Amino acid sequence: MRSGTRILLVEDDRSIADFVEPELGRLGFRVRCAYDGPSGLEEARRFRPELVLLDIMLPKLDGVGVLKELRHEGNRVPVIMLTARDATLDKVHSLDLGADDYVTKPFDMDELLARIRALLRRAEGEEVLVVADLEVNTATREVRRGEREIELTAREYDLLQFMARNPRRVLSRELLLSQVWDQNFGVTTNAVEVYVAYLRKKVDVAGEQKLIHTVRGAGYALKGA
Repeated sequence: MRSGTRILLVEDDRSIADFVEPELGRLGFRVRCAYDGPSGLEEARRFRPELVLLDIMLPKLDGVGVLKELRHEGNRVPVIMLTARDATLDKVHSLDLGADDYVTKPFDMDELLARIRALLRRAEGEEVLVVADLEVNTATREVRRGEREIELTAREYDLLQFMARNPRRVLSRELLLSQVWDQNFGVTTNAVEVYVAYLRKKVDVAGEQKLIHTVRGAGYALKGA
């Protein structure tokens, strides 16, 4: 992820724009803002961003309309939609039209940054799995949570990667055992419980949102709020 990467923020809520723009600028991004749909389209053509943060509820032309026009013009720039908490149909429609991801407002800045980094790395040929503000880079085997790097053993990484490939899904101990361990050595499901406990200590530290959840009698799930 290069310093100076161009990001276009299309958001009519000035309080959000005034918060996000300097945060991204502080991290080395070149940020330009637009506050309605037509202005966002014009800035996309003129500024040629490498990523767009696009609010769905925009005046004059909504974010879905902006996205539709961008894709109609052949512009494949990565787009993260900024959506209201209850806008499920808008999220689905946006993804169907070619959005790459969405973040629900009000959002945590660390989660937004994780999703920005993941999309930019994907555009550069890297695969990055993202769950909330957790990033798992499958090319480099690096793991981050927000600005924090997480050091994992090989087995811990393999377990976390499988969970990150199946976010929100309840994964039984037997399934995790079959996917992550070589059962020829007689490993039992107790090993899964032990390694999930190891991961919790490294991934879910005090003060952070809990991501690794135990589903009683069923297994484990990796998910945000």
